[in-house]
Amino acid sequence: MSSPSRAAALLVGALTAVLAGCGGDSSSATDAPPDVTVAAGPQEVTAQPTQYCGSGEGQRYDVTPPVIEVSPDTPIALTVPDDVAANGWSVQVFDQQLQEKLGEVDVEAGTTTFDGINSSDVVPPGYYLVVVEDAHDDCLLTGSWPIGFIRAGGAIGTGESPSG
Repeated sequence: MSSPSRAAALLVGALTAVLAGCGGDSSSATDAPPDVTVAAGPQEVTAQPTQYCGSGEGQRYDVTPPVIEVSPDTPIALTVPDDVAANGWSVQVFDQQLQEKLGEVDVEAGTTTFDGINSSDVVPPGYYLVVVEDAHDDCLLTGSWPIGFIRAGGAIGTGESPSG
């Protein structure tokens, strides 16, 4: 019978191997895609990419974008890692189903934080802001970090288009 600490060590080792498994070698754990930080008023949330180009190869990830409930006129700040900022990036605005692009704001290369938006700048009460890294290297996929926002009366991902 193994001790609890030995069982815990085996579990940690197995989890590390599984988490490093996408690239098939142990170095892929250090090549984990970067996260983006979102501050909406007093709330701070980390968003993982749905796709990213790391080590010259594009990868897609099965992640659920965070959704933040916000009051009207809440300031929003999006912060990217230095390497994404150096490469250049933009903020794309999408509808509540993440299907229709409503607009885009380019962020000056080298800028790590964009705070030129608030929760009332987008007309529908439910929407996504998607941080999109500029194309680089030979990758066909660029980094993409979606973040959902809901103001009073809004919904995200309902699968229904608003009637109008």
